[in-house]
Amino acid sequence: MKYVVVTGGVVSGLGKGVTASSIGVVLKACGLRVTSIKIDPYLNTDAGTMSPFEHGEVFVLDDGGEVDLDLGNYERFLDVTLTRDNNITTGKIYQSVLDRERKGDYLGKTVQVVPHITDAIKDWIESVSVIPVDGKDGPADICVIELGGTVGDIESMPFIEALRQLSFSVGKDNFCLVHVSLIPVLGVVGEQKTKPTQHSVRELRALGLTPDLLVCRSAQPLLENTKEKLSRFCHVPAGNILNIHDVPNIWHVPLLLRNQNSHEAILEQLNCKSIATIPDLQEWTIRAETFDSLTDSVKIAMVGKYTGLSDSYLSVVKALLHACIACSLKPIIEWVAASDLEDESEKMTPEVHAVAWGALKSAACILIPGGFGDRGVQGMILAAKFARENNIPYLGICLGMQISVIEIARTVLGLERANSTEFDLKTPDPVIIFMPEGSRTHMGSTMRLGSRKTIFQTSECITSKLYHMSSYVDERHRHRYEVNPEWIGKLEEAGLHFVGRDESGKRMEILELPNHPFYVGVQFHPEFKSRPGRPSPVFVGFILAATGQLQK
Repeated sequence: MKYVVVTGGVVSGLGKGVTASSIGVVLKACGLRVTSIKIDPYLNTDAGTMSPFEHGEVFVLDDGGEVDLDLGNYERFLDVTLTRDNNITTGKIYQSVLDRERKGDYLGKTVQVVPHITDAIKDWIESVSVIPVDGKDGPADICVIELGGTVGDIESMPFIEALRQLSFSVGKDNFCLVHVSLIPVLGVVGEQKTKPTQHSVRELRALGLTPDLLVCRSAQPLLENTKEKLSRFCHVPAGNILNIHDVPNIWHVPLLLRNQNSHEAILEQLNCKSIATIPDLQEWTIRAETFDSLTDSVKIAMVGKYTGLSDSYLSVVKALLHACIACSLKPIIEWVAASDLEDESEKMTPEVHAVAWGALKSAACILIPGGFGDRGVQGMILAAKFARENNIPYLGICLGMQISVIEIARTVLGLERANSTEFDLKTPDPVIIFMPEGSRTHMGSTMRLGSRKTIFQTSECITSKLYHMSSYVDERHRHRYEVNPEWIGKLEEAGLHFVGRDESGKRMEILELPNHPFYVGVQFHPEFKSRPGRPSPVFVGFILAATGQLQK
């Protein structure tokens, strides 16, 4: 196995994930098979219990793994299906070592960070890297590993040491280190500063790792004298110093790397030029340029809880982008904080309330994504009601589906206190309930997670047609509440059609409202399987309905 390791310096949030994904795209375009591993130095076992405000969205894999959002980037860019083990965390490593210690595997030994933790990291990397993720047999040619955080962080030290040992054990021809760093421009002088990168590389070298390539993040293209200075002080050949400057959309990043011959530098370092071809990125180029040239747009109101951080809904945003490009449209997302739509907001902050409702009413369609907790729920219910009563295309995902059930129970059935037991344990009309197999004492990995089958109850519904009249569909889930089976009869009498159910027939997966341009709720998360060039059918239908093209 040959490894490309991507580290970051100076500051976090430089786009290591997009860089690692883009390197994978270019290598894959050279005819090589690529897999990915993300290392997160935090102590959490996985990303499942983290706040979207703090860490962005939780991405869910087919096997139910709750992982870092960068694995979503890998899946979308490389069109692969990863496993939970492709996300390594400090918590997973320490847990595995401590479990072995309790079983007596280290009997007589003093268990230490070096060698036991570092050995566990190396063993994990070497075992996971050979698992095929592209649907073919046998291991990939290259494994791209991204080390989260910033070089110098205390928590990443064991991983740095493990990677140093790995580089020594696999040999120079099988290990390529790519360091991503920031080149800031200060004040009115406008000079590109190299000193932060110099310090970052010096720290990396002090820890025993020497970068083979430097990827410099900057607002504007890197100047030649900046590149020469970096080469001189960082001991990296000028040809191996790459620049990722700000671009109109992230699909340009693999093209930037290809244009700077990044693949040649990496293939040279890994001594595998003989098995590689000239990178074929024609489809990728067309996609990037098509998006830049789009003139028509569609306005989408995204009504959620975490609208202050767009990464909280990263996969939804990407799925909208994929669907819009398939319809030759540019998405304009109006972020609407659900709590701003509520009556309480009108009393406390009337201007904010008016702006929120203005954004909702000016949109061509309304989307309510997943979420947890009761904050903003009343605003979501008002948004779902507005979409239903005004024939505005509506898509509810997970919580968004449950919101539409609560809204119809309250408005159409007249059950004013109808609710989810998540928000009101004492509701007399619990139309949404806690799943019987769920755990009330443990939060991590206790939800209904991963890819599950949804059976269509009729082929005459919108979603079945969008999925090319399939009898069933496999989509990924992440929820611990569901529609109460005891209320299905009354809800269907009120006009809702539950057109998709699980294999038992008792769990509601898809709802539709007939005689409405597009009113669809799905319990699963279709955004997790959306890909550039292969958008989610539900999202495509949503965008088509917003532009009056669905029936055609």
